[in-house]
Parts: sequence; C-alpha cells; structure tokens
Amino acid sequence: MKENLRQSMAWLHTWSGLLVCWVLLLIFAGGTASYYQEEITLWMEPELHGAAAHKAGSVDAADMAVKALQQRAPDAQRWFINLPTERRGAVRIAWTAPPPPEGAPRKRQRLQTALIDPLTGAAMAEPRDTRGGEFIYRLHFDLHYMPPLTARWIVGFCAMFMLVSIISGVITHKRIFKDFFTFRPNKGQRSWLDAHNATAVLALPFHLMITYTGLVTLMFMYMPGAAQVAYKGDRDKFTEEVFPSAGKPAKKPGEAAVMAPLRPMLEQAERHWAGSHAGSITVNHPNHANASIAVTRAGGRELSYKQPAMQFDGVNGALLASAGDQLAPPAATHGVMYGLHVARFAEPLLRALFFLSGLAGYAMVATGAILWAVKSRQTQAKALKAGASIGVGTRLAEALNIGAVAGLPIAFACYFWANRLLPAVMEKRAENEIAVFFAAWGAAALLAQVKPDRAMWRLQLAAGAFLFGAIPLLNVLTTSSHLGVTMQNGPSAVAWFDITVLALGLLLGYGALRLGRGKVKTNEVKAPAVSAGIGAAS
Repeated sequence: MKENLRQSMAWLHTWSGLLVCWVLLLIFAGGTASYYQEEITLWMEPELHGAAAHKAGSVDAADMAVKALQQRAPDAQRWFINLPTERRGAVRIAWTAPPPPEGAPRKRQRLQTALIDPLTGAAMAEPRDTRGGEFIYRLHFDLHYMPPLTARWIVGFCAMFMLVSIISGVITHKRIFKDFFTFRPNKGQRSWLDAHNATAVLALPFHLMITYTGLVTLMFMYMPGAAQVAYKGDRDKFTEEVFPSAGKPAKKPGEAAVMAPLRPMLEQAERHWAGSHAGSITVNHPNHANASIAVTRAGGRELSYKQPAMQFDGVNGALLASAGDQLAPPAATHGVMYGLHVARFAEPLLRALFFLSGLAGYAMVATGAILWAVKSRQTQAKALKAGASIGVGTRLAEALNIGAVAGLPIAFACYFWANRLLPAVMEKRAENEIAVFFAAWGAAALLAQVKPDRAMWRLQLAAGAFLFGAIPLLNVLTTSSHLGVTMQNGPSAVAWFDITVLALGLLLGYGALRLGRGKVKTNEVKAPAVSAGIGAAS
C-alpha cells in the first residue's frame, strides 16, 4: 500500500476497476439499453407496429381479452391477460390447459399465448420469433450462455468491485469536481484522465445508485442468512410478507358456473387506486364456482417496483382480498430500490436522462480501462524506443479494450440487423438472432487480438458506425414502418429507435474520423482518441 489514504485509495481504485472492467462494459451496455426494453421489442416486431399506433383503454381491452379467451380456452385452468400500456399497444392473452382427470399422469403444462387487437378483439398475426429487448435486459445480469445463478454471482461480484472503485475514486481525486470542468485534448494520458473524471462526475449520483440498487435487487441471493434467521427457515412466510399477493386461488375448480362481468371489478380496482389503471389480470378456474380474479395495478409514476393487487370472486364479483397498499417498511424499501434500478416509473424525459447517464457510465468504464493501458505503455516507453516488444499484460489489455469498447456496439448492431435479415419464419429464429450477437462480438474480440493498434480501433469503430447508422436505411428496405412513415403516423417509439441508432452511428463515426487524422509512429504512446470504463487515478 501507499503512504497515505488518498494514495492507497488510488491503488484500490485502479485494480478494483481494471480486474472487472470488461464485464462491467457489457453490464452497462445491456442495462442502459434496457431502459428502452419495450421500445426495442416493439421495433423488432414490425408486424405489431400498426396496432401500437392505436390506443385503447384498459377496461375495454380487458373485455375484448375475456371474449377472446372464452372462445379459445373456456375450459382452461388459468387465464392471463397483459393489458396495453403507453409503451405496449397489443393485448397478450395466455392460458394453461385444463388439468388432467384424476388418476391420469400429470404432465408439465405449457402456456399457450395469442395477441389480440385491443380495439376490436380480433386475433393478430404472431410477430416474428424474437427475444427483442428481453434478451438485452437479461443479458446484463444473466450473461446468457451460462447457468443464471452462476451469472448473477459473477455480476454481483463485479458490481461490488464497481462500488468499491467508485467510492475509492471519489476519495483519491481531491479535485474531482474542479477537474470536471477541465478537458485538455490531444494530451495523451492527461486527456484520458480528464475524460474519465468528466464522465464519472457527470452522473456520479446515478453511478452510485445504479450499482448499489443492482446489488439490492439480488440481495436475498447474496445474503440469505438474515431472512433465514428472521423467518426460521419458513420461506413461504418470508415470500408472503416481502412479495405480497392478493390471496391464494382455490385448489379445485368446483362446479361449472357463469363468470361475473369483469368491467365492474376493474372499475372498482381503479377507483381504489385513485385512477391508476390495471396492468395485468389472472383468472383462476374460469367458468367454475371457485373462480377468482386477481387484478394487479400497472406500473405508474411510483418509485416502488411492487404493485398492489386485488382479488375478486369470479362468480359474484365480490372483493375477496387486497394486498400491497401498505407494505411493511422492509418490503417498501426493497420495492423502491428495485424500482430505482429498473426505472419503470420514469416519464420520457427522465428515462432519456437515465439512458444518457448509462452511456456516461459506459464511457467512464471505457476511458478508465484505456487510461490504464496508456499509463502502462508510457512506463515502457524507453524500452519500446529501444526496439523492445510491448508487455504481454499491456498488449492483452489493449486488445480487450478494443474488443469490449468498440466490439460491443458491433454486436448490438448486428443483433438488430439479424432481426431484419433472417427469414421471418424459421426454426429457432430468436436463438439465431442471439447467436449472431455473440458471433459478431467474438469476431471483433478475436480480430482485436491480432493487432491491437490505432488502425484496429479505427476499423472497428467505423464498422460500428456503419452498422448503426445504416439501420434506418435497412428499415426502409425491409419494412413499411420506416422513418418516413413513423415520424408522421407513428408509432413514435419506432421513429425514436431509428433516430437513436443513427445518432449512435454518427458518434462512432466521429471517433473513427478522429483516429484517422495524422500518421502514427510505431512507438507512439498515445491511446486512440475514442470516447468510451473504470481505471486509474493520477
């Protein structure tokens, strides 16, 4: 360790950030894009763009959904209805098959789903098979090709290092806020430190919040001891108090019976919630005497992720139970922390600020990683001038920087290209889209290992710029809902997606152009001038 606290924190800041920075880049990229998870999914399902341009009330949409379910699955054991929201226009209905007769072998029930138009109740053609924004959302904590539990431990480990790096970075930078207003371009290490300070301070409260709340969302997995001791191992009681639900459905359906109309129940629930709309409905044992209907409020402007629910008798419409209106303090705190992390409460402007703050976090991690490589190369400057080779660790870090910082945009862009270019009807289509993402990222990372120099930075940034910038043109050639249409007639989410990827393409293109200026000497110690993690402190 060093002589004093600040210098000791500089050492801790450097290594706690560097060891996990490349995983953090993936977490930041996926998490930032997830603020527009619904919009990304909509863009990747062009078959639904027409329905998204029309809005329907939740009560009317629920009536249409019940009619459709009565036609498709009157004997189902359970119905599920996801009502339209400001960000999702179609109604998704689902049902489970009726239970097998007594004595018959039980099989795992498969959920059957359908989309209906909320205005007419007509069946809508199923969109192309895609994971859409759901893949990106889960990628940032499940890491895809590995067991989810293992992935979440890895992500939690990296998040803890991130939290340590942020706190130690604040301590070690004694002029951090003054340096926020200072940027000296074309100064090598000094420029990268200025960029790192600026992107870190720009959204410092966000960085602290998103890292801490990310750990809180999985706190019961990381630290189960407290819950086990407090509830004496009774997980059912723990789940009931922390994740309350509006009563339990009857185990048996009973005799056949006529369902009560759903509209009065929804209207009662919405009055109870002071005008807030229902978001989802679950009907247990429909068309039977023991039918029950659980109505859950749609996520609104409340910070908490937990939404209250009400349960009604499915035959006479009487209120049976309600839950979530007054949560216990621990449950309420957990709901707010979770809600802050996923930001479902955010209105469009606030959501955009969250998105920009996430990009700043990506840039903070990237500039820190590049800064470490610059400093490491400078310590070897004399040896390099004498003709020695760059150190193995430095070369590896430089290659990983290119593969993560410039390679990830290529992977995301290729994911969107695959959505448009793969046949709309093909086996395992969603899995193939995801395979394209990892194949493109893997190719970029391997190519960076060949020659991690300025030319490779320029090549990969230019590739990302082209792939992102050409997406609106790709949309023109493959769909009828391109910018020329969506800017006038909607859906606006599709138009803003095209505008956003075009802006990202221009940003990447600017970085590639900056790298193309001037000739670079073989022994140059400056890092490429790209704006894009956690690293060292001076």
